[in-house]
Amino acid sequence: MMTVNDSLPGPVIRVRKGDTVYVNVHNQGYYGVTIHWHGVKQPRNPWSDGPEYVTQCPIEPGTNFTYEVIFSKEEGTLWWHAHSDWTRAGVNGAIIVYPKEGTTYPFDEPDGEEVVVLGSWYKGDVNKEVEEDLEEGADTPRSDAYIINGQPGDFCDCSKDFTYRWSVDHGKRYILRLVNAVMNAEMFFAVGQHNFTVVGMDGAYIKPVVTSFVMIAPGQTMDILVTANQSLGQYYMATRQYDSVKPDVTDYDKVNATAILQYAGNYTDTSGPFFPDTLPIYYDYKSAINFMSQIRSLANEEYPVDVPRNITTYMYITASMGEVEFVNGSNTKIGLASSLNNVSWVNPSTDVLMAYYRNLSGYFTTDFPDWPEKLFNFTADDVPDDYELALQGTKVKILNYNEEVEIVFQGTNIMDASEDHPMHLHGYAFYVVGSGYGDFDNETDPKGYNLVDPPEVNTVSLPKKGWTAIRFRASNPGVWLWHCHLDRHYSWGMTTVFIVKNGGTPETSIREPPPYMPPCKDSSLRLRKPEA
Repeated sequence: MMTVNDSLPGPVIRVRKGDTVYVNVHNQGYYGVTIHWHGVKQPRNPWSDGPEYVTQCPIEPGTNFTYEVIFSKEEGTLWWHAHSDWTRAGVNGAIIVYPKEGTTYPFDEPDGEEVVVLGSWYKGDVNKEVEEDLEEGADTPRSDAYIINGQPGDFCDCSKDFTYRWSVDHGKRYILRLVNAVMNAEMFFAVGQHNFTVVGMDGAYIKPVVTSFVMIAPGQTMDILVTANQSLGQYYMATRQYDSVKPDVTDYDKVNATAILQYAGNYTDTSGPFFPDTLPIYYDYKSAINFMSQIRSLANEEYPVDVPRNITTYMYITASMGEVEFVNGSNTKIGLASSLNNVSWVNPSTDVLMAYYRNLSGYFTTDFPDWPEKLFNFTADDVPDDYELALQGTKVKILNYNEEVEIVFQGTNIMDASEDHPMHLHGYAFYVVGSGYGDFDNETDPKGYNLVDPPEVNTVSLPKKGWTAIRFRASNPGVWLWHCHLDRHYSWGMTTVFIVKNGGTPETSIREPPPYMPPCKDSSLRLRKPEA
């Protein structure tokens, strides 16, 4: 497994709001790698956004590349991770964006902080396994364990002696910065006998949510206040998968990963760590829904919202499992795939950004559909097999600078495979103005939109057999990736790209590329090519 500076998770990057950071990445591994600064908007600077074959080609072994990471409005916890193959399983870490000098939090200053990164552990060479599975059109590997700060914890024999521990002082209040770096699962997280208050999400503050657990999707981050107000002792911080597929699908990672919150001081602890009895079970969708429904922006004078009201582009995008025809050697096969509006993404041979900037033809087309090709009951229990086959292509959506966009993502039950999809947009945060279950009704559902204090996030969980409506203003010119943050779905093609055109002035246009960008060659793991 590739790691950064011999640590898992990798080093924490600490900045203040509005800073710019330069990170020089030296690839000492055996395959190409790129780094994405998840949740950092990178104004006018897609060159350092990171996704391979979208904004750059991989940094090849033995070479290096310097990223210019430009912070703007973000404040709170974000993270960084590899955006090439499945390398992010080991290449990830937190970013902490503190308030600007002379300003403070919208809550009392905490006494300390702790970073907790949830992750996935694979015993084998996960990139090699995924490459073989994609070549055969087969399912991708499940993780062997979940981890907290690099360790599965006390319930795995291999980890008992190395369980992560967090020492706290009684009576003090801490900000726990939680990152879900898990590859393919939403997670429940709780601390034994401790309630906490969620005050931030995805680098933005929210109205405080007092809770005994959280549900956090891959790609999401949270800022959580924890007060050390229990009896001196040890308490498990525990996480387990929230499984939204269906009860008869059981081949998922059932490991309950743990770390220990341990009170400092002289005392005898005879009872052992307390496990959180508030941690929901795997299929507890009601708890997941109830928690997420409480997330609201602060929406006050100091932290206002600016929800777009004059929508010029409406899109209705289905997120589906399915199949594709692909060529493997001399054979044409049918394999597993995923898609947006029935288009399963295929990486080009050079990155989309360079092709767009240099006006090179033949690398992508600009015909990503605004609507599904066919309308049917997307969430029915018995969707006909006719809808399973997706088209492959490198199709992008062009947006004019500063236009206001509404997208409704619609989950489908094609192949009886509906589940939550954590949808992530690079280069932007967006407002989640509505969500619900069943097929979206464009006459009645918009009447329930929250345009007053919707959460502003960069990753949103599209609910199983449901829909989510988001709005944003296309004010950041560049080439920006949209994708499901379940890596198996990303590998199968649940991806598209938005190209936001320049605004007509140097201040509203893509910056010039840096003097050096990594040259392009085939990645060790590429999405399969369509039938000739």
